Amino acid sequence: MNSNFTTLLRIILALVLLVFGLNKFIGFIPAPELPDEAASFMNSLLDTGYVLYFLGILEIFIGVLLLLKKWVPFALLVLVPISVNILLFHIFLDLPDILQAIVVIGLNTILIIRYWKAYTPLFR
Repeated sequence: MNSNFTTLLRIILALVLLVFGLNKFIGFIPAPELPDEAASFMNSLLDTGYVLYFLGILEIFIGVLLLLKKWVPFALLVLVPISVNILLFHIFLDLPDILQAIVVIGLNTILIIRYWKAYTPLFR
């Protein structure tokens, strides 16, 4: 895979994570109108007082690591359960807005494949 292409994908993913992570604290992107079940789920996460903020911190942390090209394989692995949950949320609760989830999980998957050599010791 072309390293310039990989760098571009890594930076795009980093910026997406930084924007959505910061949005959980600052709220500069207006919340979309969600179906009742999705809104109920998001409200329950917000009512915990920590889940969405912890998720925002993780997204910012992963985004910074990807942007600085530090511990990229680690950052991509930490992002896997987050991106899978984003995808599952949209599949089961908000299908019309699934495009963002597909982009995040697609970029994550492509980058994991690109950095696969770093993961081979995990399977020995």
